[in-house]
Amino acid sequence: MLKKINTPIGHWSLLIALSFVWGSSFILIKRGLDTFSYEQVAALRLFIAFVFLAFLGRKHYKSVPKNKLWPLFLTGLIGNGIPAFLFTKSQTFLDSGLVGILNVLTPLCTLFIGLFFYHLKVKLVNYVGIAIGMIGTVYLLLPDIQEFNETTLLYSCLVLLATVCYGWSTNIIKANLHELNAVQITTVAFTFLGPWAGLYLFSTDFVEIMQTNPRAWASLGYISILAIIGSAISVIVFNQLIKMTGALFATSCTYIIPIVAILWGLLDQEQITTHHIGGFLIILGGVYLVNKRA
Repeated sequence: MLKKINTPIGHWSLLIALSFVWGSSFILIKRGLDTFSYEQVAALRLFIAFVFLAFLGRKHYKSVPKNKLWPLFLTGLIGNGIPAFLFTKSQTFLDSGLVGILNVLTPLCTLFIGLFFYHLKVKLVNYVGIAIGMIGTVYLLLPDIQEFNETTLLYSCLVLLATVCYGWSTNIIKANLHELNAVQITTVAFTFLGPWAGLYLFSTDFVEIMQTNPRAWASLGYISILAIIGSAISVIVFNQLIKMTGALFATSCTYIIPIVAILWGLLDQEQITTHHIGGFLIILGGVYLVNKRA
């Protein structure tokens, strides 16, 4: 099965699938915030993903080498735990368009951290691809950018910190966990987070909200989709994509994520213009150059 996926077509298929799922995560977070606090939404996301993975990947616990526990802990904390809270907090103020623009810095953070700490070999054409991808994303979302102010800057820094976390975690997986399979990496990483997220969650007024708020079950359903598909399953796919292609190509899904928001807009009877198509083509060109080997 992996041999069929480990092809250029398979790599691009996984990249597009991840972009669609993660591009849809903003609306799921927003629906969760209709009922719960940002801390509860993040904790629910981590706890539900942990419970799902503990069942799915339970056979992998015994086979984890002890010398891999530390990088697995770092991957869980830096790549999943901290960003879950940072992104949810940022969406209590920022709109999804601006968050999408800032999220595009993930490949750049991945590259810089890889260069300085993990001896990542990058060609000039890859730098050009990253620049083109960022330009395309900014161009695509430019009409939706609100006027910057101090509050916007403060919340934007939360997203920037999250992209640094993603970049660091991606390099850890590529450098230190390449001999483990993707399910094993994801299951153990979330095991370091899930129980603590659950303990925190039930120390809040979560149960009371579930009993009294008429929208609570709907919000819980959206967060469950986010946790199982947007976190557990997608992180497994992402970790496998890192192992097959490398850090830069895997994180280039952040360039395509804003396009998903436009597709959601189309379903909501919004107009797709030549401006959107132009931004789409620029972004795809950047992703191609990021992945170019020669």
